[in-house]
Amino acid sequence: MDNLSYIVNVEAAIYKNDKWLIIKRSEKEEHAPGILSIVGRKVKTKISENNVLEETLIREIMEEVDVQVLKTLHYVESKSFISDKGKIVIDIIFLCKYQSGEPKCMSDDEISEIYWMSTTEILENKNTPIWLKESINKAENIRLKIEKKNV
Repeated sequence: MDNLSYIVNVEAAIYKNDKWLIIKRSEKEEHAPGILSIVGRKVKTKISENNVLEETLIREIMEEVDVQVLKTLHYVESKSFISDKGKIVIDIIFLCKYQSGEPKCMSDDEISEIYWMSTTEILENKNTPIWLKESINKAENIRLKIEKKNV
């Protein structure tokens, strides 16, 4: 059996009312430069900790776009892909409800632009990669179920 190592990545489908926080990745990014995406990052930990995926994601949202989300995250999906450097990446996406903060690019090396976009705007945008469309569709379905439950 092969010994494979994986990069674990977490991403946030952040919603505020009926809009999603979408970023344009910096042209300086190593993987997928210049494309539309959602906030996320590789999981890095030097200690044993509980809720490592959730804590990493909440921390990265603050570090990348200076926004706070509610601590209750909802699992959307997981998938794998091969990075531009040929590494296997396990990608886990969580639905996050916006809490506070005015989104801004905290590092020009990571993010070049930030948008609030509706599901329709994302799906109809010719620059939206297929995997983002699929993830937002799944996140939107979960968001609608949660809102329906809370009415």
